[in-house]
Amino acid sequence: MNRREIAALLAYIGRLDPRLIRTTEREAADQLDRWHELLGDVPSTTPHGWDARVAARQHIRTSPYQIVPADVACPWESYRRDRLARHSDPTPSANPDDQAAWTAELVSTRHAVAVGTAQPAQARAITSGQDEIDPRLEERLRKVGSCIPPAARAALAPYRRARAAREAAVAQGQPDALSVRCERCQAQPGEPCRRRRIGPDGGVRATTPRATPHPSRLDLAAARQNSQTEQVRQPLMA
Repeated sequence: MNRREIAALLAYIGRLDPRLIRTTEREAADQLDRWHELLGDVPSTTPHGWDARVAARQHIRTSPYQIVPADVACPWESYRRDRLARHSDPTPSANPDDQAAWTAELVSTRHAVAVGTAQPAQARAITSGQDEIDPRLEERLRKVGSCIPPAARAALAPYRRARAAREAAVAQGQPDALSVRCERCQAQPGEPCRRRRIGPDGGVRATTPRATPHPSRLDLAAARQNSQTEQVRQPLMA
């Protein structure tokens, strides 16, 4: 803000909080000098959401203490940090072999975002929208069907026996036992059943994952699957 903008800000604050008003010309000039020294690098407004008057008004509304320049400067620094945190550097248009030009463009873009003259450039997820998916990626996902390729899944099966057994059961049309809570070992949905290891004193020393679910859990999953199937079938038969 230049001196004229600082003077306008002080006049606005004075209307909201008369304690800031200075009655003599010398006091007003000294106040203007101090505020300009501390807020000279803070803009009055930006095209994207910053307004020094709003920051001042918010302080006067919520604090019983008389406003000082820091009460405007601190919200401005928070505004800068928030915008830079949401910014992902786009690829500069400069020649990457020209390191000086490449760096200068990055710095210029970040500065424009920080001071509120440009909007943050946010990284776009590859699956953020159906219309934005790369056709080559869509084709590959259709062929693979999973983020883990079939060959890798088969190689991992000996080390993930519970998951492999679950996937094999679902592929054969059997109920997914891990979709329900196990009443015997208290395993939560999605977690494998566990086997208790009993010590010489008869107490439970530890538990280890089972490769297959408890039969009672499988029965519960089958009953739930049948119930869901029946609920879907009834409207169709009506």
